[in-house]
Amino acid sequence: MLAREEVVIDRDVACGAARNPIDEVIAGRLSCREFSGSPVSRSTIEQILRVARFAPSGANIQPWHVYVLAGAAKTEVSAALLDAYENEPNEHVSEYQYYASAFPEPYLGRRQEFGRLFYDSLGIAQSDAAARSRQTAKNFMFFGAPVGLIVTIDRRLAMGSWLDLGMFIQNVMLAAVGRGLQSCPQETFARFHRILRPLLSMPAEQMVACGISMGHPRERSRTRLMPRAELEAFASFKGFED
Repeated sequence: MLAREEVVIDRDVACGAARNPIDEVIAGRLSCREFSGSPVSRSTIEQILRVARFAPSGANIQPWHVYVLAGAAKTEVSAALLDAYENEPNEHVSEYQYYASAFPEPYLGRRQEFGRLFYDSLGIAQSDAAARSRQTAKNFMFFGAPVGLIVTIDRRLAMGSWLDLGMFIQNVMLAAVGRGLQSCPQETFARFHRILRPLLSMPAEQMVACGISMGHPRERSRTRLMPRAELEAFASFKGFED
Protein backbone atom coordinates (compact mmCIF):
# COMPACT_ATOMS: atom_id res chain seq x y z
CA MET A 1 0.00 0.00 0.00
CA LEU A 2 1.30 3.45 -0.86
CA ALA A 3 0.44 5.96 1.83
CA ARG A 4 -1.52 8.55 -0.11
CA GLU A 5 0.46 11.67 0.69
CA GLU A 6 1.23 14.09 -2.11
CA VAL A 7 2.34 17.70 -2.46
CA VAL A 8 -0.60 19.70 -1.11
CA ILE A 9 0.36 23.35 -0.71
CA ASP A 10 -2.42 25.08 -2.65
CA ARG A 11 -3.69 26.65 0.59
CA ASP A 12 -0.32 28.30 1.12
CA VAL A 13 -0.22 29.53 -2.46
CA ALA A 14 -3.68 31.03 -2.03
CA CYS A 15 -2.42 32.90 1.03
CA GLY A 16 0.41 34.46 -0.96
CA ALA A 17 3.23 32.03 -0.19
CA ALA A 18 5.41 31.33 -3.21
CA ARG A 19 6.17 27.77 -4.25
CA ASN A 20 9.81 26.79 -4.02
CA PRO A 21 11.70 23.54 -4.59
CA ILE A 22 12.35 22.94 -0.89
CA ASP A 23 8.64 23.22 -0.09
CA GLU A 24 7.89 20.75 -2.86
CA VAL A 25 10.39 18.23 -1.49
CA ILE A 26 9.14 18.55 2.10
CA ALA A 27 5.48 18.30 1.16
CA GLY A 28 6.24 15.52 -1.33
CA ARG A 29 7.74 13.18 1.25
CA LEU A 30 5.46 10.30 2.14
CA SER A 31 5.54 7.06 4.09
CA CYS A 32 5.53 4.55 1.25
CA ARG A 33 4.43 1.02 2.05
CA GLU A 34 4.52 -0.46 -1.42
CA PHE A 35 7.64 -0.19 -3.56
CA SER A 36 8.19 -1.17 -7.18
CA GLY A 37 11.34 -3.13 -6.46
CA SER A 38 13.27 -1.25 -9.15
CA PRO A 39 16.94 -1.21 -8.15
CA VAL A 40 18.60 1.77 -6.51
CA SER A 41 22.34 2.09 -6.90
CA ARG A 42 24.83 2.29 -4.08
CA SER A 43 26.05 5.61 -5.48
CA THR A 44 22.54 7.09 -5.10
CA ILE A 45 22.36 6.01 -1.45
CA GLU A 46 25.84 7.41 -0.88
CA GLN A 47 24.71 10.76 -2.31
CA ILE A 48 21.68 10.75 0.01
CA LEU A 49 23.75 10.02 3.10
CA ARG A 50 26.45 12.53 2.17
CA VAL A 51 23.93 15.37 2.05
CA ALA A 52 21.93 14.11 5.06
CA ARG A 53 25.02 14.35 7.30
CA PHE A 54 24.67 18.14 7.28
CA ALA A 55 21.74 17.86 9.71
CA PRO A 56 22.11 20.10 12.79
CA SER A 57 24.00 18.41 15.59
CA GLY A 58 24.72 19.92 19.00
CA ALA A 59 28.48 20.34 19.52
CA ASN A 60 28.84 18.55 16.15
CA ILE A 61 28.50 15.17 17.90
CA GLN A 62 26.81 13.51 14.88
CA PRO A 63 25.36 10.60 16.90
CA TRP A 64 24.07 8.49 14.00
CA HIS A 65 25.23 5.31 12.30
CA VAL A 66 23.55 3.68 9.30
CA TYR A 67 23.69 0.08 8.07
CA VAL A 68 22.66 0.00 4.40
CA LEU A 69 21.26 -3.29 3.12
CA ALA A 70 20.53 -4.55 -0.37
CA GLY A 71 20.47 -7.84 -2.25
CA ALA A 72 21.34 -11.01 -0.36
CA ALA A 73 22.27 -9.11 2.81
CA LYS A 74 18.81 -7.52 2.99
CA THR A 75 17.14 -10.85 2.23
CA GLU A 76 19.03 -12.52 5.10
CA VAL A 77 18.04 -9.80 7.55
CA SER A 78 14.41 -9.87 6.39
CA ALA A 79 14.18 -13.64 6.82
CA ALA A 80 15.58 -13.51 10.34
CA LEU A 81 13.31 -10.65 11.39
CA LEU A 82 10.21 -12.26 9.88
CA ASP A 83 10.97 -15.53 11.64
CA ALA A 84 11.34 -13.75 14.98
CA TYR A 85 8.13 -11.77 14.42
CA GLU A 86 6.11 -14.87 13.52
CA ASN A 87 7.57 -17.33 16.02
CA GLU A 88 8.77 -15.23 18.96
CA PRO A 89 6.33 -12.32 19.02
CA ASN A 90 6.52 -11.77 22.78
CA GLU A 91 10.26 -12.16 23.23
CA HIS A 92 11.42 -8.95 21.61
CA VAL A 93 11.08 -5.42 22.92
CA SER A 94 12.69 -2.13 21.99
CA GLU A 95 15.37 -0.61 24.20
CA TYR A 96 13.48 2.67 24.32
CA GLN A 97 9.85 3.70 24.70
CA TYR A 98 8.49 5.26 21.53
CA TYR A 99 4.88 5.89 22.56
CA ALA A 100 3.49 7.28 25.79
CA SER A 101 1.76 4.79 28.08
CA ALA A 102 -1.39 6.90 27.86
CA PHE A 103 -2.32 9.58 25.32
CA PRO A 104 -4.08 12.81 26.33
CA GLU A 105 -6.08 14.70 23.74
CA PRO A 106 -5.61 15.74 21.02
CA TYR A 107 -3.03 12.97 20.56
CA LEU A 108 -5.36 10.10 21.41
CA GLY A 109 -7.89 11.24 18.81
CA ARG A 110 -5.17 11.61 16.18
CA ARG A 111 -3.86 8.12 16.86
CA GLN A 112 -7.33 6.61 16.63
CA GLU A 113 -7.96 8.47 13.38
CA PHE A 114 -4.69 7.13 11.98
CA GLY A 115 -5.71 3.55 12.73
CA ARG A 116 -9.11 4.02 11.12
CA LEU A 117 -7.79 5.74 7.98
CA PHE A 118 -4.81 3.43 7.55
CA TYR A 119 -6.61 0.12 7.87
CA ASP A 120 -9.65 1.35 5.94
CA SER A 121 -7.32 2.24 3.04
CA LEU A 122 -6.12 -1.38 3.04
CA GLY A 123 -9.59 -2.86 3.34
CA ILE A 124 -8.70 -4.34 6.74
CA ALA A 125 -11.16 -4.22 9.60
CA GLN A 126 -9.51 -2.99 12.79
CA SER A 127 -10.99 -6.05 14.53
CA ASP A 128 -9.23 -8.40 12.06
CA ALA A 129 -6.12 -9.20 14.08
CA ALA A 130 -4.79 -11.74 11.59
CA ALA A 131 -4.93 -9.33 8.65
CA ARG A 132 -3.35 -6.59 10.71
CA SER A 133 -0.54 -8.95 11.68
CA ARG A 134 0.07 -9.84 8.03
CA GLN A 135 0.29 -6.14 7.20
CA THR A 136 2.76 -5.57 10.04
CA ALA A 137 4.89 -8.45 8.79
CA LYS A 138 5.47 -6.53 5.54
CA ASN A 139 7.65 -4.14 7.55
CA PHE A 140 10.32 -6.80 7.82
CA MET A 141 10.38 -7.30 4.07
CA PHE A 142 11.01 -3.55 3.77
CA PHE A 143 7.67 -3.31 1.92
CA GLY A 144 9.40 -4.66 -1.19
CA ALA A 145 11.93 -1.83 -1.32
CA PRO A 146 15.34 -2.65 -2.83
CA VAL A 147 17.19 -0.85 -0.03
CA GLY A 148 16.80 -1.09 3.71
CA LEU A 149 18.55 1.08 6.28
CA ILE A 150 19.01 0.30 9.96
CA VAL A 151 19.73 3.47 11.93
CA THR A 152 21.42 3.38 15.33
CA ILE A 153 22.47 5.84 18.01
CA ASP A 154 25.14 5.56 20.68
CA ARG A 155 23.34 4.59 23.90
CA ARG A 156 25.86 6.56 25.98
CA LEU A 157 24.46 9.84 24.69
CA ALA A 158 21.54 11.87 26.07
CA MET A 159 18.13 13.01 24.82
CA GLY A 160 19.53 15.98 22.90
CA SER A 161 21.37 13.61 20.60
CA TRP A 162 18.04 11.96 19.76
CA LEU A 163 16.88 15.36 18.49
CA ASP A 164 19.94 15.42 16.24
CA LEU A 165 19.19 11.88 15.07
CA GLY A 166 15.63 12.82 14.15
CA MET A 167 16.85 15.70 12.01
CA PHE A 168 19.35 13.41 10.30
CA ILE A 169 16.65 10.84 9.52
CA GLN A 170 14.44 13.58 8.10
CA ASN A 171 17.33 14.74 5.92
CA VAL A 172 17.77 11.18 4.63
CA MET A 173 14.11 10.99 3.63
CA LEU A 174 14.06 14.43 2.01
CA ALA A 175 17.24 13.75 0.07
CA ALA A 176 15.57 10.58 -1.21
CA VAL A 177 12.57 12.58 -2.47
CA GLY A 178 14.96 14.91 -4.28
CA ARG A 179 16.19 11.89 -6.24
CA GLY A 180 12.76 10.58 -7.16
CA LEU A 181 12.63 8.02 -4.35
CA GLN A 182 10.37 7.54 -1.36
CA SER A 183 10.89 5.93 2.02
CA CYS A 184 9.17 4.68 5.14
CA PRO A 185 10.67 5.15 8.63
CA GLN A 186 9.91 2.09 10.78
CA GLU A 187 10.31 2.08 14.55
CA THR A 188 9.31 -1.59 14.70
CA PHE A 189 12.85 -2.66 13.77
CA ALA A 190 14.01 -1.42 17.17
CA ARG A 191 12.12 -4.31 18.80
CA PHE A 192 14.40 -6.84 17.14
CA HIS A 193 17.78 -5.45 18.12
CA ARG A 194 18.87 -8.86 19.44
CA ILE A 195 18.36 -10.29 15.95
CA LEU A 196 20.00 -7.38 14.15
CA ARG A 197 23.05 -7.04 16.36
CA PRO A 198 24.92 -10.22 15.32
CA LEU A 199 23.76 -10.04 11.71
CA LEU A 200 25.21 -6.54 11.32
CA SER A 201 28.20 -6.97 13.67
CA MET A 202 26.80 -4.09 15.67
CA PRO A 203 28.89 -2.90 18.63
CA ALA A 204 27.28 -3.05 22.06
CA GLU A 205 27.14 0.72 22.50
CA GLN A 206 24.86 1.14 19.47
CA MET A 207 21.09 1.14 20.04
CA VAL A 208 18.75 0.42 17.15
CA ALA A 209 16.57 3.50 16.64
CA CYS A 210 14.61 2.51 13.53
CA GLY A 211 14.71 1.07 10.05
CA ILE A 212 14.00 2.88 6.78
CA SER A 213 12.68 1.27 3.59
CA MET A 214 13.74 3.15 0.47
CA GLY A 215 13.09 2.87 -3.23
CA HIS A 216 10.76 3.83 -6.06
CA PRO A 217 7.06 3.87 -5.10
CA ARG A 218 4.92 1.35 -6.99
CA GLU A 219 2.40 4.00 -7.90
CA ARG A 220 1.76 7.66 -7.31
CA SER A 221 -1.33 9.18 -5.78
CA ARG A 222 -2.47 12.77 -5.47
CA THR A 223 -4.57 12.44 -2.35
CA ARG A 224 -3.18 12.83 1.15
CA LEU A 225 -4.24 9.96 3.39
CA MET A 226 -3.25 11.42 6.75
CA PRO A 227 -4.51 14.92 7.59
CA ARG A 228 -2.30 17.42 9.36
CA ALA A 229 -3.40 19.90 11.98
CA GLU A 230 -3.93 23.44 10.76
CA LEU A 231 -1.36 26.07 11.68
CA GLU A 232 -3.59 27.56 14.40
CA ALA A 233 -3.55 24.24 16.26
CA PHE A 234 0.20 24.18 16.89
CA ALA A 235 1.64 27.70 16.46
CA SER A 236 1.40 30.82 18.63
CA PHE A 237 2.56 34.19 17.33
CA LYS A 238 3.47 37.25 19.39
CA GLY A 239 5.01 40.60 18.56
CA PHE A 240 4.28 40.74 14.82
CA GLU A 241 2.89 44.00 13.49
CA ASP A 242 1.44 42.70 10.20
